[in-house]
Amino acid sequence: MSDTIRETTKVRFGMTATRELEIEVEPGHNIAVEFEEASRNGEELFWVTDVSGHRHGIIVEKVAFIEIESARRRGVGFSGDS
Repeated sequence: MSDTIRETTKVRFGMTATRELEIEVEPGHNIAVEFEEASRNGEELFWVTDVSGHRHGIIVEKVAFIEIESARRRGVGFSGDS
C-alpha cells in the first residue's frame, strides 16, 4: 500500500422531496436579484456558493419560495448571550 494522500471531492445530491434548503452566504450577496435573473433567463439551475466555498445547484422550477434573513453576526466561542 502506498502512503500517498489522495485528494477527493465530496458530492451530495438532494433528491426530490418537500424540503427546505438553508444556505449561508457572504453579506452583500444579492440572492434575490440573481435568482430573478436566472428565472427570467430560463436557466434550469441556479448556482449559489456558501460561506464555506461549497457550490449548490438549485433547480429553478422546484423553488416554491425564498426567505432571506438580514445579515447577522456569528459568535465565536462561548457566550452568555442567547
